[in-house]
Amino acid sequence: MRFEEAFDLWQQRSLTQEAAAQLLGVCERSFRRYIDRYEEDGLQGLMDKRMEQVSHRRAPVDEVLRLESLYRDRYRDWNVKHFYERYQEEHRGSRSYTWVKKKLQASGLVTKGRLKGKHRKRRDPSPIVGLMVHQDASTHEWVPGKRWDLVVTMDDANSEIYAAFFVPEEGTWSSFQGVRETIEKCGLFCSFYSDRGSHYWFTPEAGGKVDKNQLTQFGRAMQQLGIEMIAAYSPEARGRSERMFGTFQGRLPQELALAGITEMAAANEFLRKTFLPRFNKRFATTTRSRQCLCADPRSTSGRYPVSASGAYRSTRQLCLLSGQSPANPGRSTSLPLPQGQRARPRVCRWLYGRVLRASQAC
Repeated sequence: MRFEEAFDLWQQRSLTQEAAAQLLGVCERSFRRYIDRYEEDGLQGLMDKRMEQVSHRRAPVDEVLRLESLYRDRYRDWNVKHFYERYQEEHRGSRSYTWVKKKLQASGLVTKGRLKGKHRKRRDPSPIVGLMVHQDASTHEWVPGKRWDLVVTMDDANSEIYAAFFVPEEGTWSSFQGVRETIEKCGLFCSFYSDRGSHYWFTPEAGGKVDKNQLTQFGRAMQQLGIEMIAAYSPEARGRSERMFGTFQGRLPQELALAGITEMAAANEFLRKTFLPRFNKRFATTTRSRQCLCADPRSTSGRYPVSASGAYRSTRQLCLLSGQSPANPGRSTSLPLPQGQRARPRVCRWLYGRVLRASQAC
């Protein structure tokens, strides 16, 4: 209707073609094209002919039905991102993530999520691997009818998971186990970040500050290893761990159900051999620096970790825990460094953006 008005004014010579085109918000050349199409077919000729054509990129109906059937039969409770990764890897899907999500939403298999609010400013991750390690546990119904604790030890710099396993309930033993697996994999790290659980810290007053002088059994072990412990005072302070557990809870139960696993031993085996390598490949990031501050445990002469069954064990037991020979504590038996990695100088803490290098006795 607006074109008819501009066309009539142009025919009455009240407007030039340039002014009429400006009125319609098009160029002068487009206005002349509209004149030709209007004179041939009327207003119908001004309709966009592409609206009547089927896109050559449109997916066949059979492909859409196969996608919906695959999700409905095998991956019913998976989130779209998780399903899309499996759709690409195992089922050779060639469509985009947005296409898959819209098709599943259109069929009613997936509901649209609410728009998330603006998040507060996040703390930047550590610039170097080995500077800070997180450890936390999540209680969840990982398999139907069973609630286990998943204990995870993660590097703050690149979000790589060093250790993850299921236990009936987290405690001192599970904390030691996570730290040991981390040391065996990458070496001694600089600082340990955790919540205020009673196996990590002694808190004189409920909800108050931790007592850094009265150490727990785990705290004494970290002190012997020269690892600084840092306490978190709110879930928001552990945001990186909380978001990681959200990803675990959205993926791991579905993976265990797909594999038909219901027992803890089989779940730990699946977690170690199948899930973690895939998870680290997908979510581990790169750091600003290629350096690694993890130190060779063999270089920390005279400092050994503490076992979970006693505060201070004999030299023989401590050596066995640290992977060193009881006859010769300086000789390691089971804790070699990863291939190509050399011993790094110890770092005690990160302060004001500078790495403070300390002696072996720090």
